[in-house]
Amino acid sequence: MLLAGDLGGTKTLLGLFERGERRPRPLVSRVYPTQGFDRFSAILEAFAHDVGERLVVEAAAIGVAGPIVDQHARVTNIGWEVSASEIGAHLNAKRVALLNDLEAMANSVAFLDGDEIVALQRGEPKASGNAAVIAAGTGLGQAYLHRVKGRLVPVPSEAGHADFAARTDREFELVRMLREMYGRAEVEQVLSGPGLVNIHRLTHAGKSCAPAEGVESAETPAAISERALARQCRQCEEALEIFVEAYGAEAGNLGLRGVATAGVFVGGGIAPKILPALQNGRFMHAFRAKAPMADLVAAMPVSVIVKEDAGLLGAAVAAQELA
Repeated sequence: MLLAGDLGGTKTLLGLFERGERRPRPLVSRVYPTQGFDRFSAILEAFAHDVGERLVVEAAAIGVAGPIVDQHARVTNIGWEVSASEIGAHLNAKRVALLNDLEAMANSVAFLDGDEIVALQRGEPKASGNAAVIAAGTGLGQAYLHRVKGRLVPVPSEAGHADFAARTDREFELVRMLREMYGRAEVEQVLSGPGLVNIHRLTHAGKSCAPAEGVESAETPAAISERALARQCRQCEEALEIFVEAYGAEAGNLGLRGVATAGVFVGGGIAPKILPALQNGRFMHAFRAKAPMADLVAAMPVSVIVKEDAGLLGAAVAAQELA
């Protein structure tokens, strides 16, 4: 039995898997509101209760939204401390690993089926090339996949907290607003759920709008994008347009940095929900606007991961390797 987890700032997924020839086979999984608990072990206890038996596992791997140092992590958006040794003691398991959440998602890339991704650009995939993953949700994560001895090996990063590079006059206005609010403008303050709310604040000149009224803060980004996709508010439309173009530009930056000739994969909770906006050309135009490297990025396959629990699958892949 393998235990896989995907610990995020908003929700946590846990699942039991068994070994499989191509990829681990799921047996049972559950989703929990992360901030409804005070520690990760409490979520493990709730999962054991829901499964109806004590968790007896051969190996466990948990993707965590934050940097992993010596198998210890501080979850970025909620301040929890998590360590592989504590999880191992709780589960009475010797083989336990913590992974950055994007490292976990990147682990799934080589095992995704055709109906679990949607192509934005077919490109000219290189079987010997590297790949990369970018995912906007509660925060923004990025990971590289370096080709080592024929296998894609995930390399985590904290690139979501790097400085945001403005390209247009409107984005420069956004940077000025973010600097006034936070002291600096980082990529995650633009490309995430809260980032979309920041852009919405810009396009509405700081004024309120229907999506921001009477809605829980966690639901505001979805309300903005839904209103934009339905063309119910021009300022919401502009907010989503700025978001999509900035997302495409940053995905292209990642592709360049990693020379991702095997593909750039767009994951996270936001992309599948705004898929029509990613398919209308704005995302890929910004992705390809990389002269003098336009030809290089134009040949990179670009796909949206539509499998909701890709991070959980990737953690299960890591657990199977541990076992």
